[in-house]
Amino acid sequence: MTTLFGSASKNRRDKTKGNASGDWLEQRPLHLFLVAFNDLSRLPAVVVALALIGSSVLAGLVWQQASAADWVGWGAGGLYLTFAVFDCLFLWLLPRKNISFGPIKPPLLALALVRWLLAAGGAALLNWTALSAGGALALLAFFYVLISLISIYGVAIEPFRLTVTEMALHSPKLAANAPPVRVLQMGDLHIERLTRREHDLLARVAALAPDTIFITGDYLNLSYVYDKVALKEARKFLRQLRAPFGVYAVCGSPPVDPPDIVEKMFEGLDNIRLLRNEHVALDVRGQRFYVAGVTCSHAPAVDPTRLREALIGVPQDTFTIALYHSPDLIPEMVRAGVDLHLAGHTHGGQIRLPFYGALLTSSLYGKRYEMGHYQEGDTHLYVARGVGVEGMGAPRARFLCPPEIVLWTLEHQITKEEVR
Repeated sequence: MTTLFGSASKNRRDKTKGNASGDWLEQRPLHLFLVAFNDLSRLPAVVVALALIGSSVLAGLVWQQASAADWVGWGAGGLYLTFAVFDCLFLWLLPRKNISFGPIKPPLLALALVRWLLAAGGAALLNWTALSAGGALALLAFFYVLISLISIYGVAIEPFRLTVTEMALHSPKLAANAPPVRVLQMGDLHIERLTRREHDLLARVAALAPDTIFITGDYLNLSYVYDKVALKEARKFLRQLRAPFGVYAVCGSPPVDPPDIVEKMFEGLDNIRLLRNEHVALDVRGQRFYVAGVTCSHAPAVDPTRLREALIGVPQDTFTIALYHSPDLIPEMVRAGVDLHLAGHTHGGQIRLPFYGALLTSSLYGKRYEMGHYQEGDTHLYVARGVGVEGMGAPRARFLCPPEIVLWTLEHQITKEEVR
């Protein structure tokens, strides 16, 4: 038995049309929501401006009805519009400060809705309690500032707080007379442009000096899959990943890693081997093990067959690592006798709530494998939070879910027979 010790994220639719795997994934509720939310980007700027002005007027009218003070409506409406302008300026600055590169209108309208709901709640509070108009308006301003601070933190700070999680896994299948192996797991890069997050990641990799690196897919941001600059930047990043015993990668979700783009991305990169439903045998200073890479389609009827194909010829009694983008293949990993399944895809939810965790995971199993380490039978699964953030109209934000890479130490587990 393997044991583990310690722990120290209309054009697009046309492009994937005809791809059965991609079509299946793109019917998932989360993807449909992202597409619909992203469509808000098509709204003319004047329509968005009128919506914000109209919302501020409506907020003022609601407050005016809740109070006899003549000025309170103007105060509430003006406060709403002031923070709406702040939100617009903040989102406009993000790409210009090389922080993130998402559309402005969808998150702007989402923030506007949140602020309007707060305004409506404040008016109800003013109407139903003895709170003064000035006190209620000050309370509304406090919550507006809080929303702004959370937005700044979630977009400009936490997505750049790259963490290194250290894990140790002991197995009797690993050689007793060989030193431990240091394996670095990373995935969900979702590169739009190279930012300080990617530069920090390269510096961390160099400092950690792993024996080998495994990448579990999703290289470009969903909004930039067919963007030539993003592809060039991703290749520039990948070209700098080096490890003494190799860098190995697999494809991620089909809409993010379509075959034609993946081919262009890895073409000529002799420092990385892309595993397509196949395996390699590694010998790291006398420590021998197998690494199988499975191309992800997210289709439950397809990927188990791909896993079996990747494991053809792998001896049952040898330590085996499987790279597969999603945790959803874990039942098949257990049946196949895989020792360690390295995955990502969920982003850890990306936006998490205290005591509850991920709001959404994109996994068939919901929150069951949302992030971190799990063990099913003798198979260990680690779902990394990933490095990048979701694309399309989704906010380029993380909250209580910083980006993560995982440094594994693999070594022999002493058995009872060896003790005797």
